[in-house]
Amino acid sequence: MLRSSTRPIAAAVMLAMVLPLAACASNGKKTRADTQYVARDVTTLYSLAKQRLDGGQYAMAAALFDEVERQHPYSVWARRAQLMSAFSYYAARDYTKSIESARRFLSIHPGNRDAPYAHYLIALSYYEQIEDVTRDQRTTRQALDALNELVRRYPTTRYAADARLKIDLVRDHLAGKEMEVGRFYQRRAQWLAAVNRFRVVIDEYQTTSHAPEALMRLTESYLALGIPEEARRAAAVLGANYPNTKWYERAYELVQKHAPAPAA
Repeated sequence: MLRSSTRPIAAAVMLAMVLPLAACASNGKKTRADTQYVARDVTTLYSLAKQRLDGGQYAMAAALFDEVERQHPYSVWARRAQLMSAFSYYAARDYTKSIESARRFLSIHPGNRDAPYAHYLIALSYYEQIEDVTRDQRTTRQALDALNELVRRYPTTRYAADARLKIDLVRDHLAGKEMEVGRFYQRRAQWLAAVNRFRVVIDEYQTTSHAPEALMRLTESYLALGIPEEARRAAAVLGANYPNTKWYERAYELVQKHAPAPAA
C-alpha cells in the first residue's frame, strides 16, 4: 500500500465540520446496544455518534450516524450525518462502506459545499486499498480515476492539492506493475510481450521513476529480438534523458557489444 499523511488531513477537516450540540448523550457503557433501533431525538442520537467517534469507536460511530439519517431523514442533521458516516467508515478502514456513504451523500446533495470532501473520501478509500505490484491493480486504477475526477471538478481546493501529489504516486505504482510484468516476460524469453509492457511505461508513464529502466529493458529486448536499430534508438533516448544512470551505462555496454552503429 502506498504511504501518505492522509488520515491527519481527513480528520482535521472532519473536526472542523462538526458543529457543537446543546444536548449531550449520557456517559453510559459503550456497548453495541447503542446501535440498536431505539427512537431517539436527533440531538441525542447525533451527540452519541460524535462521542463514539471521539472515543475511536469508528464502526459504532458510523452505525449511529447512519441511524441519525434513518430516524430523522428530513432534519438538518441528516445531511451532516451522511458525511460523518462516510468519514467514520473510512477511519474504521471499512473503505467499501465509506465509498457507499460518500456516494449516497453526493447523489442527494451534488451541489453541496461539502461535495469536494465527499469526493476526497472516495478517492482516499480507493487509495488506501492499493496493493503491491504483484497483485491485481484494478483498485489502483479506480484510485487514479477518483483522484483525477477530484482535481478536474475542484482544482482550487486543498483536496485537489493533496490529490495531485497522490496521482504522481499512483502513476509510479502502475508503472511499477508494468515493469514487474515486463521483467516476468523477459525471464521467460517472451521478448515481444516484454517490449509491449516496457513501451506502456515509456508511452504512458514517462515521467515516473521507472522510465530509465524501461528504456534499458527495451534495449535488451530489442537486441534479443534481433532488431539492433530499435535497440540503438532506445539506448539513445536513455542517454539523452538519463545520461548519468546505471541504466544508461548498461544499455551503452549492450549496444557497443551487440549492435554498434555502422561506420559512416
